[in-house]
Amino acid sequence: MYMNIRTATANDLPRVLELNEEALPHVNSLEIKDMEWFLEHAHRFVAVEVEKVLIGFMIVLEPGLDYKSLNYSFFCNNYSNFEYVDRIVIAETHRGQRVGTALYQQLFDQTEKKRITCEVNVEPPNPASLAFHRFLGFKEVARQQTNGGTKKVEFMVKEL
Repeated sequence: MYMNIRTATANDLPRVLELNEEALPHVNSLEIKDMEWFLEHAHRFVAVEVEKVLIGFMIVLEPGLDYKSLNYSFFCNNYSNFEYVDRIVIAETHRGQRVGTALYQQLFDQTEKKRITCEVNVEPPNPASLAFHRFLGFKEVARQQTNGGTKKVEFMVKEL
């Protein structure tokens, strides 16, 4: 399967938002203005297409942004020299086809940072994402309750 991984554009945002909402509760719900903020501030915001259909995306942030996220704040407060994967979403029809692996491999190959960070839900459980990130070499460094105790995340780091 040929994948085209490219920088996301404003024209991609409606489809990106649709994919994001389909991935609930494993990512939080967003509005178009949130995606526009990411497009402007993210260090990397990539889209992946198969046969000219957008089937996934990845948003990566560097430290130092005015981004109100407890998870992002955890990494900013505890690490330096990192990139934070705020979200990676692959259409259900294309999961298990190495699309996520390709997105991460591009990040690993292109970053100049010493570590890649992310978090994965453990409540509600997301065992597929946990297994995927562990397969890629991410290690658990902490856990945190969020959303008034309705979610618990596992903070993960991959040292490069």
